[in-house]
Amino acid sequence: MSSVNDALENARLTYEQHMRTCRQCHADAAPCAVAKHLLRLYNLARRDRMRAMGPNSPTA
Repeated sequence: MSSVNDALENARLTYEQHMRTCRQCHADAAPCAVAKHLLRLYNLARRDRMRAMGPNSPTA
């Protein structure tokens, strides 16, 4: 179970770090292709966590 939580936390931190440091995301005021990909990975990790925890799990 901790590996699912670790994957979620890692995906979240990676996405947030990219959004803070990416020049293109800041210049365009819109997410770049990498940011979109990282957000997709975060959403997949969040979905996996919800499946692993069951329907009554708290949301992140």
